[in-house]
Amino acid sequence: MEQYDVLIVGAGHGGAQAAIALRQGKFAGSIAVIGDEPELPYERPPLSKEYLAGDKSFDRILIRQPAFWEERQVTMLPGRRVVAVDPAAHRVATADGAEIGYGKLIWAAGGRARRLSCQGHDLIGVHTVRTRADADRMIAELPAVTNAVVIGGGFIGLEAAAVLAKFGKHVTLLEALDRVMARVAGPDLSNFYQEEHRAHGVDVRLGVAVTAIEGEGNVTGVRLADGSVVPADLVVVGIGIVPAVEPLIAAGAEGGNGVRVDAQCRTSLPDIFAVGDCALHANRFADGAAVRLESVQNATDQASVAAKTILGEDVAYDATPWFWSNQYDLKLQTIGLSIGYDQAVVRGDPATRSFSVVHLKQGKVIALDCVNATKDYVQGRKLVETGAVIDPARLADTTVPLKEMVSG
Repeated sequence: MEQYDVLIVGAGHGGAQAAIALRQGKFAGSIAVIGDEPELPYERPPLSKEYLAGDKSFDRILIRQPAFWEERQVTMLPGRRVVAVDPAAHRVATADGAEIGYGKLIWAAGGRARRLSCQGHDLIGVHTVRTRADADRMIAELPAVTNAVVIGGGFIGLEAAAVLAKFGKHVTLLEALDRVMARVAGPDLSNFYQEEHRAHGVDVRLGVAVTAIEGEGNVTGVRLADGSVVPADLVVVGIGIVPAVEPLIAAGAEGGNGVRVDAQCRTSLPDIFAVGDCALHANRFADGAAVRLESVQNATDQASVAAKTILGEDVAYDATPWFWSNQYDLKLQTIGLSIGYDQAVVRGDPATRSFSVVHLKQGKVIALDCVNATKDYVQGRKLVETGAVIDPARLADTTVPLKEMVSG
């Protein structure tokens, strides 16, 4: 049986960073990273943006080149999936029937794309965007595509819609709620992005329900609840992820929507940590509520905390959340969490395509959404971290840099 001092399950941002941080901290034991894809760890965000658009080759989105892992004696176990965990015996079982022993286990398995459950969900031409293989299948089909339908108005859906529109496809975007990005942004930002996509020729339809995917073998259309059918040669489904935690929950770990971890990223099971998209953790930027954050920032920062804890350091996860999204020539940068905000201040004029939305809760700054406004994003971090209380009229005044408001 293979045996490693630290076994990392998941070869994404969190898994890669855990291995990097352990070696940076002079961890001398054996480390292995097991992932269910055949590739070495790579960046996922470009899959729906630069990689799909052909602006970045796969080699350019590798987190590290192969020699990096070899030099640091990190064993890569690609193309293998963990299906069971035995916390008492300190070992995992893989889908190919092998068992691997561990001293410490870091679970960084992320999640899998949520799929439609309606008729036709498995037709050729229906795609999710979670892995390189997903993106490659879409890229291969694109030359023959005239009509594309994107289901879901979150970041993944909007980013894919932007790329497809740039390719000259006729794109229809279907969102079940009454605005796009409803779970991550306020109405001001949603309205701005809806109109931007419409200006680029995307048919954005809100408050619509999908009842079936039409076609025989290959997709030909998407049927809506009103009985109409939207023609489609290609469908992109961007309706979130399902956290990949079943083996941990089955082994007795606390959780449900993710696996619950403490401030050191430890699960309730001995010697097992969890980081990234699948880790349900109390976050002070959410007023201490238990949340899962699906971001590169969260994955890498939690991985560093888990590694440092294994190295014996006294650390706790308390990183400031940040996110980004590239659509057309728009760079959205978010700092903080706008959960539960009660006031939004627009700073700048959306018509100029450079502005920020500052979210307040009980008078305190809790988050900023910055569109082509990197200076606000950088300077606004301090306001979020300190929960600054600032007059909304002053926040809206673009002649006053945010850094001048830090002291109040």
